[in-house]
Amino acid sequence: MKPKFPKSRFFFWFGVGLIVVLTALIPVRIAVTFHQLPTPQGIFVLGGAVERMEFAGKFWQSRRDLDIWVSDFDWNLEANRRVFKQFGVPDSQLHLDGRATDTVTNFTSLVDDFVADNLHHVYLITSDYHMLRSRVIATIVFGSRGVVVTPLGVVSSGDEDESLVRVVRDFGRCLLWVVSGRTGASLNPRFREHNV
Repeated sequence: MKPKFPKSRFFFWFGVGLIVVLTALIPVRIAVTFHQLPTPQGIFVLGGAVERMEFAGKFWQSRRDLDIWVSDFDWNLEANRRVFKQFGVPDSQLHLDGRATDTVTNFTSLVDDFVADNLHHVYLITSDYHMLRSRVIATIVFGSRGVVVTPLGVVSSGDEDESLVRVVRDFGRCLLWVVSGRTGASLNPRFREHNV
């Protein structure tokens, strides 16, 4: 009699295989997009620091043809709007999104909007200490949808680079999102009411 292969083992290996296949396709999508669109089509700013908004406003002044997308907490959006007004950014070119609860959801809440708007290459603006984790998240989340970033780090004073533990944790959350559409943000009790 042939031994039975447990269903749980099958589903485990099927899940592992699915993750491997999906993540293996991401570098291909990124390479194709960079080849087709070598120049960014918009500016994407991660909220959380007024310095990022000011940097983006100054940067926009040399690229007035580009729209700006800001992903931040809902309660920061009006303050962000005021900063961009100081730099002359018209409301028609400013897209403020308050659905994010953390860095991973900064990306997951907007990626499908970018794809729907045929926006596949954006400048990514965040603080220099935050760039490694942001690029890892962008690679998985944006890369899975064929969106790429050109990073621009905002110099910050005294902040240390983020720990490797945070980078690895968010890498895992991104893989979870690619296969399930969930980020795991609901597991953080501070943000349960804001889960995206």
